[in-house]
Amino acid sequence: MKKQPYLFLFLCLAGTLLVSCRGNEAVDKAVDDTLAQVASDTKASSESDAFVNLTDVVPDAILEIRYFGTYNFVGARIDGYEQPTALLTRQAADSLRAVSDDLKAKGYRLKIYDAYRPQSAVDHFVRWGKDLGDTQMKPYFYPNVDKKYLFSLGYIASHSGHSRGSTLDLTLFDMNTGKEVDMGGTFDWFGTESHPDCGGDPATGTWRPNDTVTAKQFAARMLLRNAMMHHGFRPYDCEWWHFTLRNEPFPDTYFTFPVREL
Repeated sequence: MKKQPYLFLFLCLAGTLLVSCRGNEAVDKAVDDTLAQVASDTKASSESDAFVNLTDVVPDAILEIRYFGTYNFVGARIDGYEQPTALLTRQAADSLRAVSDDLKAKGYRLKIYDAYRPQSAVDHFVRWGKDLGDTQMKPYFYPNVDKKYLFSLGYIASHSGHSRGSTLDLTLFDMNTGKEVDMGGTFDWFGTESHPDCGGDPATGTWRPNDTVTAKQFAARMLLRNAMMHHGFRPYDCEWWHFTLRNEPFPDTYFTFPVREL
């Protein structure tokens, strides 16, 4: 009987994310995040032995760790980020190396915004989300969303797949222009413009004329998406930059050690 309220919570949250994200990956995310809060077999660990420095495996990756600095939706350095580095499980890093090699042959490098995220950082997000008076970064990251809805819309949750160590946020860097590729939206923008299907059909790669994403921007999103999926990552239908290793080694473990060089 005690599990019945949890089941109700699961169905409500999964339904909310399904409506807002409109895709199977969104359901995966709803399952991931909700079960993380209610499942009795969820584990926490402070061990980092299974992790690697991302740039030791993918030396061409460019790091711009937003949560180590202050240009992020909170507007402050996030708890648990002690150094501006990126960590991943060995399995995820090896798969990302294959992605990097493929895209480098086409003239691109990977730019990483976030990878492993400790639980203390997620807790920081939750505290910030509950402080409705703190909206200093609203113009830059969520101008069209009332902060009080960030939880119900799925932008903030008490657990994150990032804490399992095989999820990362990234974009493309064009080696010919020396600039980030224009993806038609910025990292951590809270809105439908961040959905990979904004402007087209990711399943077919077909662009749909609209006022938000150009054909070139949509093609860039699909280039990153297809490369990641080809090497074992699953996308998330609310964020074009967010990917998780399908066969992640720690599907039930949320790690707590800080982000710093290993």
